[in-house]
Amino acid sequence: MSRVSVVVPVYRNAATLPALVDRLGAALSGHNWRVRFVVDACPAGSAEVASSLVGPRVGVTVLPVNGGQHAALRRGLADEPDADAWVCMDADLQDPPEAVPLLLDRLERGDVEAVFAGRRGAYESRARRLTGGLHRRVAARLTGLPPDAGAFFALGPAVRSAVMGASDAPSVVLAVGLARRPVTSVPVERDLRPEGRSAWTTRARLEQSARSLGWALRHR
Repeated sequence: MSRVSVVVPVYRNAATLPALVDRLGAALSGHNWRVRFVVDACPAGSAEVASSLVGPRVGVTVLPVNGGQHAALRRGLADEPDADAWVCMDADLQDPPEAVPLLLDRLERGDVEAVFAGRRGAYESRARRLTGGLHRRVAARLTGLPPDAGAFFALGPAVRSAVMGASDAPSVVLAVGLARRPVTSVPVERDLRPEGRSAWTTRARLEQSARSLGWALRHR
């Protein structure tokens, strides 16, 4: 890939940001890459840590109002227009940076326009795996997404344009599915969080699922 932009929403992830940049640098050695941190109105010092990392490889957007993961991803994609491929991933190091080249290599083969990191491993509680798995299976039936698709993925220009055009979509993942472009997934083992707890509670996940699936039904 000629130019790769990695978009990372940030909320209470101050402790993991330096390691994420270091690991991306090692994984993407030989690529022309840049990471865009989108700090989602986080009160816990993430903006200060992210800003301290700004340089040729790191850009930061600080949102004044918390809009959630998917709004942050969409803003990051908007703020990084000059790329040939984009990667969306979390900041907590559960999405291993070392898997990013795997997604890019699969995308570069040219037969698909988005590649998801298929979720594998016991990286969260049983209850969260059950609720997340149910949501992804239903989303797959409605949109044609892979049943293991989540918010760690690589996409090309046509799919990015479709995501940016779906401004009412509650989820960038569903927006990718409803772009009706060829997509696939490759299995990626998720890691345990090295510190802290997820701000993405089971209740929040269920509420997001209800909004997302309702939207998907209306746009089938």
